[in-house]
Amino acid sequence: MASSGAVPFWRAAGMTYITYSNICANLVRNCLKEPYKAEAISREKVHFALSKWVDAKPEKPTIRSDTPEQ
Repeated sequence: MASSGAVPFWRAAGMTYITYSNICANLVRNCLKEPYKAEAISREKVHFALSKWVDAKPEKPTIRSDTPEQ
């Protein structure tokens, strides 16, 4: 049974840990000075592939990019 002890503040604020972590990472990146800031922002980009499955077989994957809008 879960204890009714202290709850992490990010959970009390209605966030997931991933959301909280992303907010903290963005704050740290924005505090950096150049050229470190540009380098950190370039590492923030994420690329991934999505495949739909039809009849238990994957179709051709679609490459996606999850980059922040500027």
